[in-house]
Amino acid sequence: MKLETQASNRNPTSLSAVDKYNVESAEILANSALHLPITQSAPIYEQLLSLFPTAAKYWRQYVEAQMVVNNDDATKQIFSRCLLNCLHVPLWRCYIRFIRKANDKKGVEGQEETRKAFDFMLSYVGADIASGPVWMEYIAFLKSLPAANTQEESQRMTAVRKAYQKAIVTPTHHIEQLWRDYENFENSVSRQLAKGLLSEYQPKYTSARAVYRELKKYVDEIDWNMLAVPPTDSCKDQMQWVAWKRLLAFEKGNPQRIDSASNKRIIFSYEQCLMYLYHYPDIWYDYATWHAKGGSMDAAVKVFQRALKALPDSEMLKYAYAELEESRGAIPSAKKLYESILGDAAQTTALAHIQFIRFLRRNEGVEAARKYFLDARKSPSCTYHVYVAYALMAFCLDKDPKVAHNVFEAGMKHFMHEPLYILEYADFLSCLNDDRNIRALFERALSSLPQEESIEIWKRFTQFERTYGDLTTMLKVEQRRKEALSGTSEEGDSALETSLQDLISRYSFKDLWPCSSKDLDHLSRQEWLAKNIGKKVEKSALSDGSAATDKSSSSAAGISAASLKVLRPDTSQMVIYDPKQHQGTAVPSNTTASNLSNPVASVVGAVSNPLLNPSLSMLDSGSANTFDEVLKATPPALIAFLTSLPAVEGPTPNVDIVLSICLQNDLPTGQAKKSTNLPSQRTTGPAPSTSDLSGSSKSHPIPRRQLGKRKDLDRQEEEESTTVQSQPLPRDAFRIRQMQKARGVSASQTGSVSYGSALSGDLSGSTC
Repeated sequence: MKLETQASNRNPTSLSAVDKYNVESAEILANSALHLPITQSAPIYEQLLSLFPTAAKYWRQYVEAQMVVNNDDATKQIFSRCLLNCLHVPLWRCYIRFIRKANDKKGVEGQEETRKAFDFMLSYVGADIASGPVWMEYIAFLKSLPAANTQEESQRMTAVRKAYQKAIVTPTHHIEQLWRDYENFENSVSRQLAKGLLSEYQPKYTSARAVYRELKKYVDEIDWNMLAVPPTDSCKDQMQWVAWKRLLAFEKGNPQRIDSASNKRIIFSYEQCLMYLYHYPDIWYDYATWHAKGGSMDAAVKVFQRALKALPDSEMLKYAYAELEESRGAIPSAKKLYESILGDAAQTTALAHIQFIRFLRRNEGVEAARKYFLDARKSPSCTYHVYVAYALMAFCLDKDPKVAHNVFEAGMKHFMHEPLYILEYADFLSCLNDDRNIRALFERALSSLPQEESIEIWKRFTQFERTYGDLTTMLKVEQRRKEALSGTSEEGDSALETSLQDLISRYSFKDLWPCSSKDLDHLSRQEWLAKNIGKKVEKSALSDGSAATDKSSSSAAGISAASLKVLRPDTSQMVIYDPKQHQGTAVPSNTTASNLSNPVASVVGAVSNPLLNPSLSMLDSGSANTFDEVLKATPPALIAFLTSLPAVEGPTPNVDIVLSICLQNDLPTGQAKKSTNLPSQRTTGPAPSTSDLSGSSKSHPIPRRQLGKRKDLDRQEEEESTTVQSQPLPRDAFRIRQMQKARGVSASQTGSVSYGSALSGDLSGSTC
């Protein structure tokens, strides 16, 4: 029993209802059907093909299983179901094999049926890039036909010539072989006639071969074993969609410049594309609109009908189909499509109501639209959007503001709690220049809406008063807004702040501002500092504060609440990367002295070398309490400086904000006296050789002819060193290390020296 259960798990007989488009399960199911008799495998194939109706490999596997048991009726039925929707060369070659087998013993009548089957097959898949063997098989079949007399022989040669001439202008993998066979055929018939025919078709063949080389680049990107599944976010599916779009664009460009065959190739490419992108509505829509633009309206209708069969729940395709029918005057067909979108009253959307009202207004008049609106109001799916759409339609199209006003007032009974409906109503009243009713509307809404939902209403109310009200009303509404929003998080904080922002908002218009962009940036930084200066020590404020700084001039009126809700990464877990940070780095002997002389360099050295700061090495190794260790090992001055800094938006901080915070704090200073005696030790000595710079402790003898210049060189180097040391310390850590490295080299040039750290530049030995 256990083995049978394991076998049934390995060979499932049905697909999961949860994930019915699981490709792996489908492949396992198809492989299991290969080892079953046809009576047991047929239900499996039917289940697979009901989910993947364009899977040519499953159709071929199914029909070959029927052909093995000589079930001709079932084979014909399967071919009638799949051939026209699966333009796949291996499947069609299976069909022609079945036809030739069925007509092999029927003599001349059977040969004629086989020839018609070949013509039928080539009319559908003859343009395929893999159809070369099909053309060769067809030509070999024509050559094998018996000829009783000269006339039949001439007809056979003519048929073979026509087949060759069609094959050599079709971009296929075997086009060069077909051209050689055609040359041999014409030369075998008549060399004089062959010269003229070959010279006529040589340019066409050359063009087809060039197109084949270009076409092959697009075809090679396509996965021909892919199953048609609904669109997903996987990279493979997206790349296949891109590959098919490129191939379709290439075929639409008519690369062979053949007018008669161009449309056939485009149709063939679309049909093949739909085998794999069967559930993609954009492909169906492009195919139908291509037919419609070309004037083939009936073909476009058929494509839409097939699309709705493939995607019955796609409202987009239904609207597109209804639009096509309406554009060509088939109003009843379009109306049926709209009614199918409405469907069940419980599942109807507000958008469906709106679009049907517009359709009735366009084609049946105002009364029909009004009648349906009265019915739609009773639907449970009717939202405020339906009221707004019908009111604006009555106002703009019917030129009846009274009806529109009545519709808005009727909607107020149901949607007083919808801020967006209030704003739409206010816009309508603005078009009527009815400022009195606008103020009354705002007052009604603010008296009924909760505080959290009235933010946008207050914003629009203040904007209205700033634009159309007098100064007293304007200031009064602004004050009321601040008082009303005092309890709402960020919006209330910004409303309570008394700054130039209110003045700028009052005296600005669209993209015109009463100040420069630099002033706007300065005001926005000030507003951010005012909000976050008390929260600078808190980690959450430092991580979220960068979202509040908006440096665009269009947002100078305040910081939007939406920007504060943006999720940001946790920067507290970030570690400074240093390419020189390796486990085998040696610790210089004079690190302590250099750190005492330059506290900034000590921080840089601790970051660049994990051995100087064990807490940072623990951070790299994933220790649990690394942050606490870092805090313990960090100097107090650095901690005070870092806690004063705001969160950084971008790769570098704003210098003005950093300086303003530094001026507000008293940073502890110390160890300044210890660094005053060290520069005098770094001013003398000759320039070391390459071996000295690498850490060698050998002293090199100085030639006598250079002794006369020693004092001048020492004096010059001392002046340069003094000049460099008198310059202010740069803020760039890389430049700090370079300067200290240079100082370390100059300090080591007095005889035999035991060299210390190149970064700190301090001496750890004595001069001989």
